Amino acid sequence: MHQFIRSALFVSLAATAFAAPEVYTIDPSHTLPTFEVKHLGYSTQRGSFDKTSGSITLDLAAKKGSTEITIDTSSLRSGWEKRDAHLKGEDFFNTAKFPTMTFKSNDFKFAGDQLVSVVGQLTLLGVSKPVTLKVTDFKCSPHPMSKKPTCGADAIATIKRSEFGMSAYVPAVSDEVTLRIQVEASQ
Repeated sequence: MHQFIRSALFVSLAATAFAAPEVYTIDPSHTLPTFEVKHLGYSTQRGSFDKTSGSITLDLAAKKGSTEITIDTSSLRSGWEKRDAHLKGEDFFNTAKFPTMTFKSNDFKFAGDQLVSVVGQLTLLGVSKPVTLKVTDFKCSPHPMSKKPTCGADAIATIKRSEFGMSAYVPAVSDEVTLRIQVEASQ
């Protein structure tokens, strides 16, 4: 009996030690990057990006990961077409010249089994700066319908848009922008 338990424990540990990183493809229908910015101190204006692509690589046993996320800035929506046109213009996202922004990381931080932050490079308007996404929710499990291994997370960061060259109307339109990324990805 003791030999059986030792053998089972060895097999379990060996499987964990040799577990390979798993690649998950971002599900664009369940991923929605959003932003929030104060307007004249009166209101918080919000917008979202409807087109996101990329992948996440996770090695949960080793507590490591990496990601490459591409956000189509021309898919921006704020709820008002004239504001959308202005935000897509040269004063803000300049989508004609910079049609995407990206977030790349190979630095995932875990507390036990929970992913708590992702440290990476955000590239916006051709400028790359370090950004730490705080992960507020994280789950990996078989998807209840497709049965595919699936992971999801909610993440948040605050950036200064002027550091990326987006300084129009500061401080009337706040320099601080809250970014939120809700993401699902499956194998």
